[in-house]
Amino acid sequence: MTTRREFVAGGVAAGLLSLAPASAKAAREVLKPPRLHPGDRVGMINPARAAFRTEPVEIQAESLEAVGLVPVKGENFYRRRGYLAGTDAERAADINTFFADPSIKALMGIGGWGSARLLPHLDYDLIRANPKAVIGFSDVTALLNGIHAKSGLVTFHGPHPRVKASADYFRKVLFAGELVSFRNPEEIEEDELVQTRERYATMHSGKAQGRLVGGNLTVLSAIVGSPYVPDFDGAILFLEDVREAVYRIDRMLTQLELAGLLDGLAGFVFGRCTDCEPGTSYGSLTLEEVLDDHIGRLAIPAYRGAMIGHIKQQFMIPLGVEAEIDADAGTLRLLEPAVI
Repeated sequence: MTTRREFVAGGVAAGLLSLAPASAKAAREVLKPPRLHPGDRVGMINPARAAFRTEPVEIQAESLEAVGLVPVKGENFYRRRGYLAGTDAERAADINTFFADPSIKALMGIGGWGSARLLPHLDYDLIRANPKAVIGFSDVTALLNGIHAKSGLVTFHGPHPRVKASADYFRKVLFAGELVSFRNPEEIEEDELVQTRERYATMHSGKAQGRLVGGNLTVLSAIVGSPYVPDFDGAILFLEDVREAVYRIDRMLTQLELAGLLDGLAGFVFGRCTDCEPGTSYGSLTLEEVLDDHIGRLAIPAYRGAMIGHIKQQFMIPLGVEAEIDADAGTLRLLEPAVI
């Protein structure tokens, strides 16, 4: 028999649920952005570090033009406030403005530090009402995960299409909506020697399916405990980092573990930790040992060495879509298009 206290508690819970913001309910559903077409206008956003030099930005704009897109810089792109590209309000305004502009079909961000500061300033109802591809990596990880968590929108971890491999993935995922199988290039022979380029290593054998989540480990661990982290339960987590000592990678993975984010994973992929040295003190764990400490105990399909990270050739990984990991083959295969 239901007691009065149980009845009242249930009624209050139901009432609170009915009063929940629309964006909170909407975040439970995955929303895919429209695919890109040649001639589409792409908003270039600078959510983080001030652009002290214009040449790298122009090269990024030219790479978008090379795949048939029309880059449009945000009004505040070249603002400066200390090391940031303007105030939080100014940087967030460019994002909200581009989502409100029907002529803009996607947003492309650059990294640094500062994207996480914008998360409380974004209009997630506006974003959900005007779904568009949001693309970037490194510090943009905060936007990719925050926008996906709060609106359900599929976002894209990947670079400007500056080299052929990245441009190919850019077109396949964002233009064609292909069910791409992400796999490092095969070994090739040069001068009678086998060049073992882009190697991967299986950490734990097996296959699994799940939603893709992840990005830069440093940035992702910094927003743990906030409402801007997607649900990791049943997901395939991919991570990468740059210029971090191995003990700091250990610390950040420990943070994810203590927060309970690793326990429900279906699979795990580690990309590259570029310039991540073990240190010169009395001794250090290797990166492989640290990954095994945290991921090995899970006994889930896992591999490391994927083309994800601060490297020239990168995959274009969509957050929020279903994929299959094959840890023995070193592949991630999309099970559904990331765009409509």
